[in-house]
Amino acid sequence: MKNFVILIVIFTISYSTIAVGQTPARLSLGECVRLAVEHNPTLKQTELNLYRNEVNYKQARYNRLPSLEGNIEHGYNEGRSVNATTNQFVNTSFFSGGQSLYLSAPIFNGFQILHDIRRRASAREAGKFEFEGAVNELKLDVIEAYVLVLTAQDMLLQAEGQLAVTRENVDRMEIMQREGAADPGDFYDLKGQLRTDQNMLETNKQVLYDRRLRLAGLLNRTIDELPELEPLPFAIDQKRYSGLELYHTAMDVLPQFKALNWRIKEAQQQIKVAKSDYYPSLSLAASIQSRFSSIDESGFNYGQQFRNYPAKGVSLNLRIPIFSKMRIRTQVKLAKLDLDEVKWEQEIQENALREETAKAVFSMKTLRENVNNLREQEQSYQEAFRIAQVHFDAGNSNSVIFLTAKNKLDNTRNALVIKQYEWIMQKYINDYYAGTLSL
Repeated sequence: MKNFVILIVIFTISYSTIAVGQTPARLSLGECVRLAVEHNPTLKQTELNLYRNEVNYKQARYNRLPSLEGNIEHGYNEGRSVNATTNQFVNTSFFSGGQSLYLSAPIFNGFQILHDIRRRASAREAGKFEFEGAVNELKLDVIEAYVLVLTAQDMLLQAEGQLAVTRENVDRMEIMQREGAADPGDFYDLKGQLRTDQNMLETNKQVLYDRRLRLAGLLNRTIDELPELEPLPFAIDQKRYSGLELYHTAMDVLPQFKALNWRIKEAQQQIKVAKSDYYPSLSLAASIQSRFSSIDESGFNYGQQFRNYPAKGVSLNLRIPIFSKMRIRTQVKLAKLDLDEVKWEQEIQENALREETAKAVFSMKTLRENVNNLREQEQSYQEAFRIAQVHFDAGNSNSVIFLTAKNKLDNTRNALVIKQYEWIMQKYINDYYAGTLSL
């Protein structure tokens, strides 16, 4: 019984270690998206803007507080100098200095601080939506990379199958060639096709490697750390939108357009910040200071000299702008231009979205027709290839007819693989614009 318990404990620890420390044997699309969001360095760099906006917003609020400064100065004097504590000329060497505290508090500055707080708040909200948009774009990049890897894998399988068929026919023809029962032209034609299929196989291996490398980079991993991927279902129910419906839906759900609305508010507040310099500003100031001299009667007693020579003051400071070389006017004009720039950017993005959603809807419809046509075409070419194989094996045909039928079937199957995955990718793009991308 004791040994049994020990085995259970060892098994549990080993299982936990494997679960925590090792990568799963296969990665799903959802897991790839999660890993990318957690580890992608470009997204992490973009996330810094969130913290930067938060810091700027807090500082704008802190600007309402008074400022307090302290100052200590000490120096050495020789020859004829003024005694800091008596304001009398002396002709001796001595140390002098002083200490002071200065307090300044804003009372009114044309509501500049208030408008700056609102501007920073708008920038903070815009940054949140921009980061959310960056996350969604990263998800699309991962989905695209994932689909391209699966496409390359299936294309590699197709190339291996095509090579196997060609090699089988070359082996059979080679035996017939040695026995003198085959046309040499057909034999060498098939050998040439074998090399073509082998080159295509190597090309597909390179494509698969490059696409796996791209996906691994998005997950911030090496290609050796990227496991196999789970396949994606092809039979996907897709809600059909018109181009205009998808456009209006995307306008409501995409975070980058919400961010643009906040950027417009930020630019409007910036105009108010610039205009605040037209108004007078009023501030309260208070100070306390003391002087020090080494030749004072109290000697080097800092505390005693501080009590003997304190100076205190309170003042109201009114600053009235009269002429600033058109600086304020220029700043206001530039702020208005910034607002116009954001508005034009919003219109540019809306125009691009209108084009992209219309293209997404049309592509979905076209791909559906392409896949259906290619499926029927595959069935037809498969039967044609079967017949060509029978005639070629019986010696009633030649390699040109046989290879033509084979290449037609191979090309159709390759095109079908590509179009099926393009359909899957287009489905995710439509979900992205519709706000239903649940990954």
